Amino acid sequence: MTEPPAADQDTVIELRGVRKSFGELEILKGVDLAVRRGEVVVIIGPSGGGKSTLLRCVNLLEPVTAGQVFLEGEDLTGPGVDLNLIRRRIGMVFQQFNLFPHLTVLDNLTLAPRRLLGLDRREAERQANDLLSRVGLADKVDAHPRRLSGGQQQRVAIARALMMSPHVMLFDEVTSALDPELVSEVLDVMRDLARSGMTMLCVTHEMGFARELGDRLVFVDGGVIAEQGRPADVLDDPRHPRTRQFLHKVLR
Repeated sequence: MTEPPAADQDTVIELRGVRKSFGELEILKGVDLAVRRGEVVVIIGPSGGGKSTLLRCVNLLEPVTAGQVFLEGEDLTGPGVDLNLIRRRIGMVFQQFNLFPHLTVLDNLTLAPRRLLGLDRREAERQANDLLSRVGLADKVDAHPRRLSGGQQQRVAIARALMMSPHVMLFDEVTSALDPELVSEVLDVMRDLARSGMTMLCVTHEMGFARELGDRLVFVDGGVIAEQGRPADVLDDPRHPRTRQFLHKVLR
């Protein structure tokens, strides 16, 4: 197994010996991972290998069975931690859009920052309009989610996560539920985020995105990190037999 880079003062997310079990089924089997500020880490692997569980353990949507999770040096698994406060620093976008169907796009974006951050309506709406312009949806501010395509809804979901000014963004297979022609518009937004210096962990099957913008590619299988390295190195010359087997199937 490839050794992870050592954590340092620029480390935003660190997992130490993280294990996660559901009953007697162990999904993660002692994962160590450190993600530096501004780094784009792309996580790939077979279904059931532990990719999404690993991502959900980062912000403890799935509480870990053992091990520690750190955000900017703070132990999220320690006693007395205010997880709701911590999670404001971690944005997450899921495969399903999870927008409130009865609210407009603008209200979907402004609800959380007004309630949780105390932003007044005018400032929240200003920030929301700026973000909607950034993701190419300035003209959809008054639309309801049902009037949007899947790609548009996913871009709204990304903008909503950014409204909380997160220090890191987690993406869990955000294009897998989209029609192929809609995938590129979501990846374009993720490219913009990566180039702006956002720290990102992305579970994806989009190998082109991984090669183009990933700083590191992490292959997860059987609940462990089997291999990691520069995307071009892992994709073009995988060292682990399981990585070679997986990539032979997905790249052919």
